[in-house]
Amino acid sequence: MPKLPRLRTAAIAATVGGVVALGAAGCATTAPSTPGGTVVTVVAAENFWGDLAARLGGTHAKVTSIIDNPDADPHDYEPIAADARDVAFARLVIVNGVGYDAWAGKLVDANPSAGRLLLNVGDLVGARDGENPHRWYNPEDVRRVVDRITEDLKRLDPTDAGYFAARHDALLGTDLKPYFDTIAEIRANYAGTPVGASESIFAMLAPALGLNLLTPPGLLTAISEGSDPTARDKSTVDRQLRGRQIKVYVYNSQNATPDVRAQVDLARSVGIPVTAITETPTPPGASFEAWQVAQLDALEQALGQATGK
Repeated sequence: MPKLPRLRTAAIAATVGGVVALGAAGCATTAPSTPGGTVVTVVAAENFWGDLAARLGGTHAKVTSIIDNPDADPHDYEPIAADARDVAFARLVIVNGVGYDAWAGKLVDANPSAGRLLLNVGDLVGARDGENPHRWYNPEDVRRVVDRITEDLKRLDPTDAGYFAARHDALLGTDLKPYFDTIAEIRANYAGTPVGASESIFAMLAPALGLNLLTPPGLLTAISEGSDPTARDKSTVDRQLRGRQIKVYVYNSQNATPDVRAQVDLARSVGIPVTAITETPTPPGASFEAWQVAQLDALEQALGQATGK
């Protein structure tokens, strides 16, 4: 996906090892205060985590998401001076990790701040570089991140711990309930259904849904990382599609390479329902659960069409 620049206030900055670093005079280590109490400054590398942080923080958090445009590619985003400023002032920084946003970790290291907390999602869930980085498509990892953000907010603003606890319970118990319920419903009705996918982004969700993902892991990883799949893997997918060995094909519409478009066209030509998911929230500004539930609903409809259930 092409990177689009964001218009934000400029900061006095220097480049250190290819990463923007804010001058020491611009650093801050304390959260700003308002007449209503403490406001914790939070920076998330990606807006799918930033949305959850904002919902948990409410009026006691100011959340900035660096990747906030569906046309920006989190894999190879190039930080700007304003990003360095935001990180330098943040009390809590949230990065995905697992090699997905290495630029974000470098940005944190280049802009040190005393007392700042860093939440690396990969470290939290025990995922190492080289493993599947799409942790926001793993429902259990989403729960763990929500829990950890709440803990970090309480640590940074203990006076408002009760407020954060209440918002945590409301987010999981009410706002995200349709998301978790839809996942459970698909699992109950379609467990074991063979499906195919364009890349590894769906490999995190398929097990939670109980679906049998038949696409070769090597192809899923290659498409996700922008490399060429092997001829053997492409031949396997072609055979699965032509033979209707899968019931539904799921593709990332934000990464529709020529290989992916060919698979989508082939699936449709043989009557296999096709449904799309995206790497980052769409439309822009959509909440985490609105984005995810819309995709799950479309997938459930495709599964119903394919299986007659």
